[in-house]
Amino acid sequence: MRAAELFRSRFGGAPDGVWVAPGRANLMGEHTDYNEGYVLPFALGQNIAAAAGRRTGRRLALCSRQEPAAMAEIALDGLAPGRVTGWAAYPAGVAWALETAGYRVPGACLAIDSDLPAGAGLSSSAALECATALALTELAGLAVSRPGLAAIARRAENEFVGVPSGIMDQSASLLGRPGHALLLDCRSLESAQVSFDPAAAGASLLLINTRARHDLGDGEYGRRRAECEEAARRLGIRSLRYLTNLADVGRLTDPVLRRRARHVVADNRRVLDVVALLNSPSGPLPDAYREIGRLLAQSHLSLRDDFEISWPEADATVEAALGAGAFGARMIGGGFGGSVLALVPAPADGPVRDAVSAAFARRAWTAPEFLDAVPSASARRVALQLVRPRPRGGSSAGA
Repeated sequence: MRAAELFRSRFGGAPDGVWVAPGRANLMGEHTDYNEGYVLPFALGQNIAAAAGRRTGRRLALCSRQEPAAMAEIALDGLAPGRVTGWAAYPAGVAWALETAGYRVPGACLAIDSDLPAGAGLSSSAALECATALALTELAGLAVSRPGLAAIARRAENEFVGVPSGIMDQSASLLGRPGHALLLDCRSLESAQVSFDPAAAGASLLLINTRARHDLGDGEYGRRRAECEEAARRLGIRSLRYLTNLADVGRLTDPVLRRRARHVVADNRRVLDVVALLNSPSGPLPDAYREIGRLLAQSHLSLRDDFEISWPEADATVEAALGAGAFGARMIGGGFGGSVLALVPAPADGPVRDAVSAAFARRAWTAPEFLDAVPSASARRVALQLVRPRPRGGSSAGA
């Protein structure tokens, strides 16, 4: 990524810093976060970078290497939901959420670059929010906790952009650690780091971008959330987190709501089962990753049949991966497009790639993209990617 070079070419000087925030893959717990349940994501090695510098005045200037024709300049005073659209709504929403929380945001220029595929279900939007949040708070000299920043970034996505997501994505991006998954209780917001090192167990994680682009703003995501809320209302509970016995799902007479609730209860249980397998006192047992794979496959069937958010490319990918020797695989993300996460024995990585590629070719689909999924570090400031003298006038953005 070359965010600092982009900054210089667009704004005429070196940035004050470069901040990166990773995307995430979710090992287990899909659509459980907004139901106040459990999730088990981990930060990826693929990031969004924000090169940023202060400028005079109360305006935010934005550019992106991935959206070269869509530069934006936004007034910070009077910023409100609905006034910014497109990709710029995410960083603008972060500025708005910070100001709404009582933090004064400085005028700034931001140049965005990414090696994280957009629309692939890997939380590129949350990574953009988190990179922006770190950049703006550090430029302003503000001390905001990581959980506090996650809540601010989530508010930007929910209230400014209008996507009713949970807090998992921002938490994974801001709290992840190398070699660990993040167990997050989305009711209490308590979290714990769970050692997760597939390579040490002779396994690897493979992300398969099906290239069927998903869009959480298309209404289906919000519809699933509303169905879960209606199921909880009919059961007389605050959220489906309070439903711990699958037998109680049968109290729902509506078959659609019954299926939605069944998935949430079962996936919450699967999160805790995976954590128990990884947290064995003597370390993961020899068959632990095979059992985790079985749980992944169960989760995919639940997302396909009970939550009804899978898509043909995901189903074909899971089938091909399992047939080629994967321990397990499932769709990840909001659904209706995006990526599949496969857990494979290390020698089977090549056969799984070949089998999935062949399945796509037989159907004349666009070839999938394969990415290594390595539990990696959270959002952070990195060394400048270039060193240039400051332009005259004292503003790193030449304003």
